[in-house]
Amino acid sequence: MILKAYVLPHPPIILPEIGRGEEKKIKDTSTAFHRAAREIAELKPESIIICSSHSPLLRSAFYAANAPDAAGDLRAFGIRTIHEEVSYDLELLKFLQEVTSERSIALEATHLEASTLDHGTLLPLTFIHQYYKDFKLLRLGMSFLGPEEHFEFGRAVAEAVLRSNKRTVFIASGDLSHVLKADGPYGYREEGPKLDSELSDIFASGELDRLLHLDDNLVEGAQECGLRTFQIMAGVLADKDFDSELYSYEGTFGVGYAVAAFSPKDKDINADDPYLRLARASVETFIREGKILPTPADLPDEMLKKQSGVFVTLYKDNNLRGCIGTIEAARDNIAEEIIHNAVSSAKYDPRFPSVQLSELDQLVYSVDILGEKEEVASVADLDPDRYGVIVSSGQRRGLLLPRLDGVVTAEDQLAIALIKAGLDPDRDYKIERFEVHRHERG
Repeated sequence: MILKAYVLPHPPIILPEIGRGEEKKIKDTSTAFHRAAREIAELKPESIIICSSHSPLLRSAFYAANAPDAAGDLRAFGIRTIHEEVSYDLELLKFLQEVTSERSIALEATHLEASTLDHGTLLPLTFIHQYYKDFKLLRLGMSFLGPEEHFEFGRAVAEAVLRSNKRTVFIASGDLSHVLKADGPYGYREEGPKLDSELSDIFASGELDRLLHLDDNLVEGAQECGLRTFQIMAGVLADKDFDSELYSYEGTFGVGYAVAAFSPKDKDINADDPYLRLARASVETFIREGKILPTPADLPDEMLKKQSGVFVTLYKDNNLRGCIGTIEAARDNIAEEIIHNAVSSAKYDPRFPSVQLSELDQLVYSVDILGEKEEVASVADLDPDRYGVIVSSGQRRGLLLPRLDGVVTAEDQLAIALIKAGLDPDRDYKIERFEVHRHERG
């Protein structure tokens, strides 16, 4: 799981050995850097992913360092006393290769510069290692591809982390504009302050989708360094609710340095609600391994000892992706009902193709536990916000769950149920209503 994500700059001058007193002019950045490093130590991640704007830049693919370990120093900046070493997370890299292959995303997992840490990776490590060292590193690089491709690569990174089941922190290492001051190393252009103001607002607000739609002329004129790493981070966080905070921003030396943090909320009811957790695990086990999930023993008694009809519904991008259920209990308990109906929703709903491996991280689940059925006399006894409805005649039956988008009136609900059953509304049929206990992502 992604524990937290950070935007971190990489100015060598922030280190006293290099700054020689000048680092005090960006003390807010230094303070924020130490805060982030302490937070990472408290989180105790197994893996840290650093996507650095100074890792090898490939034209039409994304870079991943593929070596057992790496080391780096700042001799290029005249300092030989700073040296960092790290082991790479080759297991997490394998998961990333798997996901990118499935999604046709070009990833070059290569030995190219893999054993030598670039300073965009080294600077964050220098701070983190002061507080915490018990992790492995996955080092990534951006490309010349467009914003959407960087965003989708980020989503692939998030899926790889999910499959690995590793506690992970993601770091987008990059500076902002390089043209903030006339006496800075790159001079002044009006686009510099404008872009940095926009990026600072994005980081503070958490509206990361705006990173994909910045004006090209503004970006080019500002001569930024890290935008594409930030776009990858946006993809990493795309399917999560998170709190955002801009820890600091400074442009003292003519280059923009921002430190920002993004903390995913533990809002995913799939992780907390045993009904949703079981539905997700059932689908993922079947799609990944081709096997039916054995019934877990640590479920609540109501799931293991009670029977009921159950419907499992899958959504993708707020659209229906599958829905299969049982009106009457067909299994020994609710848990088994969920397991089998979840698989059926993903694999056998005739309205949709089977769910693919690449879709698993995009699915949202809903589980309806059906209450007792009650026969009613007419449509006047229905309420689509409270009751589901079953219509039947002979062997034909049609069911519609309550609280469905677009079903506003009882007449709408009844008409759709009759169509599903293939029944003539002008002939006799039985109407039953039922309540449901719905488990869904909020």
